Amino acid sequence: MAANTDGRREIIGLGLGPSEAEPFWSGFLKGLMKRGLKGVKLVISDAHDGLRHAITRVLGATWQRCRVHWMRNALAHVPKGQHTMVAAAIRQAFLQPDAATAHQTWRHVADQLRPRWPKLAALMDESEHDVLAYIAFPAQHRTKLHSTNPLERLNKEVKRRADVVGIFPNEASIIRLIGAVLLEQNDEWLLQHRYMQIEGMAELTPPTTEPEPARLPPKAA
Repeated sequence: MAANTDGRREIIGLGLGPSEAEPFWSGFLKGLMKRGLKGVKLVISDAHDGLRHAITRVLGATWQRCRVHWMRNALAHVPKGQHTMVAAAIRQAFLQPDAATAHQTWRHVADQLRPRWPKLAALMDESEHDVLAYIAFPAQHRTKLHSTNPLERLNKEVKRRADVVGIFPNEASIIRLIGAVLLEQNDEWLLQHRYMQIEGMAELTPPTTEPEPARLPPKAA
C-alpha cells in the first residue's frame, strides 16, 4: 500500500513467493516500477534484511524502520521494571521539532543509557538513522510515517478473511480472494478523506518546469 501525490492511500501490488528473501522483494518492486511506480520518497517496513536491501537497490528510496517494532526490540535489552522509564527517555527524540535536534537527543539518550545497558545503546547507535528517517519529512505527515501500523491493520483484515477458507487449493485462488479484499479496501479509501494533507505532499513533489522552446537565431539583415 502507498500514499499517492494526492495524499490518498491505494493498493499498488500483491505478490506471492516461497520466501521473503531479497530476490522475491527485488522482483516484486521491479514489477511495480514496470507498471509505472516512480518517485518513491520513503518506504516504511520492519527490519527485514531482504526487503530493506531490495528497497535500497531497486527504489533508491529512504527507508524507515517501524518505530513500534524497534521499541519492542530495544526494550528486550532492559529489565521489565525499567521499560516505562527507558521508553520515555527514548521518546524524547521523537518529540523534537526537526531532524537535527532529534538526532542530537537520540545520541544524548544513548550515552545516558550506555553504562547500564550497553546492548541497548549499541542498538541505538546502529539504528539511529533508520528509526529517525521520517523526521526529515513534513511535520504534518510524521505521525503516519513512523510505523507499519496502517499496513498491520490491513494485514489483519486479510488474515481474517483468509482464515475462513483455511486451505487454498492453489495460488490462483489465493490471489482471487486476497485481491478481492484489497480491491474492496482500495475502493473504501477512495471515498474517505485524504490520508495525508495535499499541501505536505506538494512539498515532496515540486512541480516540474517545462523546458522553454528552442529559439531560432535572428536572421541576418
